[in-house]
Amino acid sequence: MSSEDFTQDLSQMVQKGLRVTLGAASTLIEAIQDPQAQSQKYSEIGTDFDRLSADLAEKGEVTEREARRFVDDLAAQLPEPFNRFTNPPASDRTVTAIAMPIVDITVQSDLQALTEELTQIRQEIEQLRQAES
Repeated sequence: MSSEDFTQDLSQMVQKGLRVTLGAASTLIEAIQDPQAQSQKYSEIGTDFDRLSADLAEKGEVTEREARRFVDDLAAQLPEPFNRFTNPPASDRTVTAIAMPIVDITVQSDLQALTEELTQIRQEIEQLRQAES
């Protein structure tokens, strides 16, 4: 099993655990509101933990979607100064990057002066070599 497969499996397990937890919380709220209906529903399941887990995960997935929709609707209702901070869908995002060198004019002129001075020194060394030969 590669580390990528392990990471994906772990991610799926965590997501399923979160959904089972959301489903359990949702079921608890429903049990408080209507104890008899929930008691009947879960007495049918009995001790079939796989079925219970699947039911809770399904209910958690529905709860997750409803919560996401609620938050998205709430964000859409924010006044203008706030809703500009909400992220657009990834398909609508465009990133434009322009690389521009940041050079101080004094640094650039100093570099030019040093380059000219270096050229003069090389010429003087070359003249001295020719004079010695």
